[in-house]
Amino acid sequence: MENLETGLLLMVVGMTTVFAILLIVINLGKGLITLVNKYAPEEVTVKKQIKPQPQVATTAPVTGITNQTTAAIISAVSVVTGGKGKVVKIEKS
Repeated sequence: MENLETGLLLMVVGMTTVFAILLIVINLGKGLITLVNKYAPEEVTVKKQIKPQPQVATTAPVTGITNQTTAAIISAVSVVTGGKGKVVKIEKS
């Protein structure tokens, strides 16, 4: 019984120590984040605005794709890619 009590005591002391150290690490991390954000804020970069290039609506070779659908696809690609994407071919699968 003495060995069981010693083992349980060591387990409780060890788990308490680990828990306390984790709390210290978490609080030091939060403090470091606060200090860095206060004294070294992130630099604001000015983004150069890209003029969207006029894209020619491709004619859909497959029937069932209207001009409105083609225009919607082209504008969605332009928005998602920031004006750098280009629709070359539209296929209906």
